[in-house]
Amino acid sequence: MSRHQVARRTFLRGVGLSVGLPLLDAMVPRRQVWGRPRADGKPTEAPVRLAYIFFPNGAIMPSWTPKGEGTNFEFTPTLKPLEPLRSHLTVISGLAQDNGRAKGAGPGDHARASASYLTGAHPYKTSGANIRVGVSVDQVAADRVGHLTRLPSLELGIEAGRNAGNCDSGYSCAYSSNISWRTETTPMAKEVHPRLVFERLFGSGDQSAESRSERDSLRKSILDFVADDAQRLRNSLGQTDRQKLDEYFNSVRELEQRIERSEQVAKIDPPDFETPEAIPRDRQEHMRLMYDLMVLAFRTDSTRIATFMTGNAGSNRTYPMVDVLDGHHYLSHHRNDQEMIEKIKRIDHFLVSEFAYFLKQLQAVEEGSGTLLDNMMVMYGSGLSCGNRHWHHDLPIVLAGGAAGTVRTGCHIRMSEETPLNNLFLSMLDRVGANVDELGDSSGRLKVVDV
Repeated sequence: MSRHQVARRTFLRGVGLSVGLPLLDAMVPRRQVWGRPRADGKPTEAPVRLAYIFFPNGAIMPSWTPKGEGTNFEFTPTLKPLEPLRSHLTVISGLAQDNGRAKGAGPGDHARASASYLTGAHPYKTSGANIRVGVSVDQVAADRVGHLTRLPSLELGIEAGRNAGNCDSGYSCAYSSNISWRTETTPMAKEVHPRLVFERLFGSGDQSAESRSERDSLRKSILDFVADDAQRLRNSLGQTDRQKLDEYFNSVRELEQRIERSEQVAKIDPPDFETPEAIPRDRQEHMRLMYDLMVLAFRTDSTRIATFMTGNAGSNRTYPMVDVLDGHHYLSHHRNDQEMIEKIKRIDHFLVSEFAYFLKQLQAVEEGSGTLLDNMMVMYGSGLSCGNRHWHHDLPIVLAGGAAGTVRTGCHIRMSEETPLNNLFLSMLDRVGANVDELGDSSGRLKVVDV
């Protein structure tokens, strides 16, 4: 037993630093209810978190869509990396984002795909400053429950973007570079630098440039600066919580070291080339660092809402790690060329494998009587299904996590054609206490995901 009650929003503090903590047994009063009750009537043991992950250029849908429906479905080659997590997944087919379509605005489907992905709204076609689309589901949640955590929301990505200029057939780069929109005219710029995300999670807000510089010069871990506070807390905890705390500190330090190593590698450049930021050169390591930072943010309850773009809309990056040296966007316009299709399949499989890595990291964190994944709702998908034909229906969507026992998992659900994706968003918002009656083009809640 823990010796005394500890507040959930307890932080360890140092000079210019504030280190959040994982959920400890000492933080959970017996009668505390975090959110929507479970189907069995029991109170939830931890808050439900939301994460929305975007991948660009659609997918090769015959290799994505599972065979069979309900619980008796078979994983297809693209989704095969998710098979060990079957009981934690809901694959949903048939959802659409109608406002990703042209509707008289002409070409620009990639920009519309990302702009409408979490908003369900049609972006105003402009390459100027008069951008306009809609409020995204993550920011609706942040507006209603963001005050409960130190960071209302967290926006991450792999590719840097810009909010000015023309990026897709007359559409502003703001549409291609962002999926999170605070207001109809204000995108939430994503962070692509792991070090800056780490500092954002652990900076106390009054951290000066001098204090950061001093810490860097001493090559100390942030944990060294909160050691005294950590020891005082540790002395007040029971054995189980002490073990949880030690495991958490080890994971924080390991992540720090990985960021440091990736920065050192990034600095090794030819004499005539300067790297403006030490972003990891290894794409897979970069992606995994960002996924791990999300896990850390949720684990410490620094935020309960996050978005992650694995690439900007229309991204033309290569994937040498799976022997694909052609650009992703170029390959998506395959015109049924089998060699190009096979390369896209390898990209799809790689991105799903990295998503599976993220889910396994969530699953490895114990929380209450379950895991962090049990208390998550993670949506993985794209604003396009077929990149070759720019289809905005039958989108590739996977929902992971149990939302504290309130979501139906371990199944493939086939929705009726043209069911708005935003119907799923309404159901997701309910589970974090951010209920709204409508969002974008929603027509009702997606009750088929309810337990």
